[in-house]
Amino acid sequence: MAPNSLSVRLEESFTRNALRSYLAEFISTFIFVFAAVGSAMSSRKLMPDATSDPSSLLVVALANAFALSSAVYIAAGTSGGHVNPAVTFGLAVGGHVSIPTAMLYWISQMLGATMACLFLRVTTVGQHVPTHAIAEEMTGFGASVLEGVLTFALVFTVYAAGDPRRGPLGSIGPLAIGLIAGANVLAAGPFTGGSMNPASSFGSALVGGTFKNQAVYWVGPLIGGALAGLLYENVVFPPQDPAISQVGV
Repeated sequence: MAPNSLSVRLEESFTRNALRSYLAEFISTFIFVFAAVGSAMSSRKLMPDATSDPSSLLVVALANAFALSSAVYIAAGTSGGHVNPAVTFGLAVGGHVSIPTAMLYWISQMLGATMACLFLRVTTVGQHVPTHAIAEEMTGFGASVLEGVLTFALVFTVYAAGDPRRGPLGSIGPLAIGLIAGANVLAAGPFTGGSMNPASSFGSALVGGTFKNQAVYWVGPLIGGALAGLLYENVVFPPQDPAISQVGV
């Protein structure tokens, strides 16, 4: 029974529609990381002391918000518009994505992020690709917890935006997802960079040539995403909650 179930899931992960979804994740992640990392590079070029300039943080936060909203909207109808391994993991924990499909989503997202950073590196003639880093006064544990909380908020918003009980996703869902991402960057940018996205951190680290504290940007977001999925699906808004079905009646 179990082997047959696994084979069925593997087959479903390589259908034509599944392959389209992987391509959609690659493209949408490329678009998001290109804008997010590119905005950081641009602000550093225009403002040499960008790390201590509040306007630089605002620029990066807005770029993250706009780019993520657009990327999610672009891919929502094909792949769900995850654009983030932590989102995929959170949805997999909630039973919305099979493990084989989630792994292939991860590969697509990391490839998209890496190609975006590589493209920026090549086209800007060797300009330094910034990587996510934690503040000197923070510990790796504290940074992981902070990234976990940020990603919890992001994935919880993704669940709420995609909940069919709230009506069709439309354009409001991607906008809400982008807004929480931008708000999180404003809240935690000076401390951890406000990544919330392991693929983005991986791609910039690979091209930038440094993996220092890389575990922070995987452990925290994956745990935060998983907790968001579990709480939303099983505690806050369980699928068959009669109280919810009576709202508005």
